[in-house]
Amino acid sequence: MTIANLIDHTALKPDTSRAAILQLLEEAKTHQFSSVCVNPTWVSLAAKELAGTGVDVCTVIGFPLGANTTEVKAFEAKNAIENGATEVDTVINVAALKDGEYDVVEQDIRAVVDVAKGKALVKVIIEACLLTDEEKVKACELSVKAGADFVKTSTGFSTGGATPEDVALMRKTVGPDIGVKASGGVRTKEDVEAMIAAGATRIGASAGVSIIKGDQSAPSKDY
Repeated sequence: MTIANLIDHTALKPDTSRAAILQLLEEAKTHQFSSVCVNPTWVSLAAKELAGTGVDVCTVIGFPLGANTTEVKAFEAKNAIENGATEVDTVINVAALKDGEYDVVEQDIRAVVDVAKGKALVKVIIEACLLTDEEKVKACELSVKAGADFVKTSTGFSTGGATPEDVALMRKTVGPDIGVKASGGVRTKEDVEAMIAAGATRIGASAGVSIIKGDQSAPSKDY
């Protein structure tokens, strides 16, 4: 297992061009990243280009706000899986969590888990930068209860990204059998190593190539 095998090579900015996606896919094949993480509009292309390479196709659901209705998230996940996604990263209903509507949050996650079951991994983005520690713990507990495969720190589009402290709290909460994905602001090999030491089993990063090459001079960029 190498660092590359833990990275979801990511391009989620709204202005990402087809040429940039094709470059992302070539980089993923060359370096054998765990997956590429792309917006749903690029899933079919990614699935076609990555067929037989061992690189998975990941996409995002309810992204980046998590404020879609549950029915829309379930349909979006179903459609993405039909188009070739093998991993889906879904954003929780942050407002419902903060309002203490835990049944709403759990059912929102479960709806995606149900359509993905046996077809795709589900990672739940809790958007830790918007939550108290108590809310982070509750979000992780609800994700596990709903049957998610991973919890994930961040979208990379809010007020902050992954921190080792959040990763450690999430790992402590979910235990050893659920994945923890650190994403948002992970730009160097040292960042990755800190996240792994804290308990991360997957890394979401747009700087995957510079990370594995140890290029400290590479321009920093988020998703």
